[in-house]
Amino acid sequence: MAEPANSESAMGLILHGGTARSHAMNAIREAKAGDFEAARASLAEADKSFIEAHAFQKALLTQEVRGGSTELSLLLIHGEDHLMTAQVIKDLAVEFVDLYERIDA
Repeated sequence: MAEPANSESAMGLILHGGTARSHAMNAIREAKAGDFEAARASLAEADKSFIEAHAFQKALLTQEVRGGSTELSLLLIHGEDHLMTAQVIKDLAVEFVDLYERIDA
């Protein structure tokens, strides 16, 4: 059976990954509207959320490296998927903001 810490870590991945994704999507919308300062601020907020999410991920990886068991659960897989998807969206958001800035120049 998975330890409670694993469930907490999975929820941390979901929560902070989702928040990062939301900030990245806001950055795209703000850049599209021509508000590049707000878009850059949203990208910075996304980065902060990723730092939080990666802390949970690091704890899980450290636990496993030290010989602890990390039982895979649907919740943990969902959390990792959430984080990975958010990272892709954030990477694309950076590109979109740059493109909108070029178009606006």
